[in-house]
Amino acid sequence: MALDAQLVEAARQRLSAARERSLDLDMTRGKPSAHQLDLALPMLDLVTASDFTSASGVDCRNYGGGSGLDEARTLFAPYFDVAAEEIFVLGNSSLQLMYDVLLQAVLRGVPGGSGPWSGGKILAPSPGYDRHFHLADFLGFEVVPVPMTDHGPDMEAVARLTADDESVRAIFCVPRYSNPTGCVYSEETVRALAAMKTAAPDFRIVWDNAYSVHHLVDEPVPLANLLRECESAGHADRALMFGSTSKISFAGAGVSLFSASEANRGWFAAHLTSQTIGPDKLNQLRHVRFFGDWEGVESHMRKHADLLRPKFAAVGEVLDERLRDTGVAEWTKPEGGYFISVDGAPGTASKVAAMAREIGVKLTPAGATFPYGEDPEDRNLRVAPSFPSVDSLVQATEVLSDCLLVAAAEA
Repeated sequence: MALDAQLVEAARQRLSAARERSLDLDMTRGKPSAHQLDLALPMLDLVTASDFTSASGVDCRNYGGGSGLDEARTLFAPYFDVAAEEIFVLGNSSLQLMYDVLLQAVLRGVPGGSGPWSGGKILAPSPGYDRHFHLADFLGFEVVPVPMTDHGPDMEAVARLTADDESVRAIFCVPRYSNPTGCVYSEETVRALAAMKTAAPDFRIVWDNAYSVHHLVDEPVPLANLLRECESAGHADRALMFGSTSKISFAGAGVSLFSASEANRGWFAAHLTSQTIGPDKLNQLRHVRFFGDWEGVESHMRKHADLLRPKFAAVGEVLDERLRDTGVAEWTKPEGGYFISVDGAPGTASKVAAMAREIGVKLTPAGATFPYGEDPEDRNLRVAPSFPSVDSLVQATEVLSDCLLVAAAEA
């Protein structure tokens, strides 16, 4: 790429100076910062040795409550905009829930299907979430990438792949503030997913709504209710909806959420009873007492937004200052979630990540946002602003910007 020689030389000099500073900066994963985790610390004092009974009289120390504490189900039902009886509140990890649901599909099949899903395919909007790709690959699925747009997956590609191939069993979706692009699925996309023709009668949408309430703006773009859209389209069993409080309360000690049709809930409950005699209701009681109601959750998330907003702004300002009008890169400006997606010049992402790592800035490996680590254009990089301080983010993004410039010039 032809770039202003002085601009590129200045970038090279800054990178040389940065190398001398022995940086150790990490933007690899979207972890909550310690300040975010501190927001929920009072929760730890809300269940005591003398006060462990729920408002409905449940001794939360004991077995039972396989679907979750009733008060917790009421509290978190608005997460999916469903009724309390339509949601499970379970252990810490929604990823574990997804793994378990897909494993049961592989072994036993799902309601409305003809048998186990072993050897099937799963569609993966890309760039997307690497843990989805690893999960599907580990369970023996062929992971098939489909392009992402600003409104969700390319529905022409999705429709083409699902219409005639009954081995296409499911699609992964992060519908609000998608990882890593930050897009919110449009109402048209949600309705198309719910209504589209699929060759597989038991096709499922794995709706990983991980960032449902993780807004950075006061008036977020609305997200259509997938479960209701599927019901309206005559495909009530198509939706499998997941979420958690991992980035709301404690990343290592939150609760996970699952909602689906009556048939899917019955199927899920049947195998859940073979695994456990009940979730950690003491932890659920902590969450109920801390948040109180859904407004308590939303108020809490506004505090998270206040901590995250300056970090996203810092990354965007450096990228804009260093790369505006150069044609070297494009980047997203998300209104929520945990990531910024950066597209450099084609064929340079691997080089940029290696250059940055040598200088002391760790990025998510190039290709991680595509199945099997294979970005066909080798240009996408995922930036995670949540964990480092603002000062660290500025330094790291300055290095990233200069690496993008130099790599483009040498491409």
